[in-house]
Amino acid sequence: MFGRKKDEQPAPGAETKSEGEAKSYAKPEAPAAPSRPAMNPEIPRRSPDMSAYARPSASSPAAPRAGEAEQKKLIVGRDIFLNGEIRTCDSLVVEGKVEAVLSDCRAMEIAGSGEFRGSAEIESADISGRFDGDLVVRQRLTIRASGKVMGKIRYGQLEVERGGIISGTIEGLAESQAASGSNAGGNGDSGSNS
Repeated sequence: MFGRKKDEQPAPGAETKSEGEAKSYAKPEAPAAPSRPAMNPEIPRRSPDMSAYARPSASSPAAPRAGEAEQKKLIVGRDIFLNGEIRTCDSLVVEGKVEAVLSDCRAMEIAGSGEFRGSAEIESADISGRFDGDLVVRQRLTIRASGKVMGKIRYGQLEVERGGIISGTIEGLAESQAASGSNAGGNGDSGSNS
């Protein structure tokens, strides 16, 4: 049609095709490709494993043992601000800022970057940061070298590292008050430091 004049004769050995025939671009001498198995054979499906989402059983290693109770721990991370009331927690770790009323809690740790303002009634406290408010510690109150505790403080036992600051109304719990929160007794010391 295009590229050949009507008057020209085809070259000897060249095949002539009519306009209605489709032109084949495959090499005539190419052997046929060998047959291949199906690309996507049917694979039997498995049911999903949901054991990771099931509640732990008594025989499961993740389940608490007979003598162990599940620990309830609250961590207030760095640059986090928490305001409100905190109850029934076994352990509170403060790395950010907390303004709260803390009750029915066993232990509190205030990291060097942490601040707690409000009131707390707990069994033991380890303070490396800052506490400001009313604090009742039935067992041991530990103030680290970088710790500052200010306000009304009552304790069963007191330990202050060199450099630690305690300021305000300070009084030791009587042995009966300290023992009412736990089996450990207090030292009965009282004092005031401003």
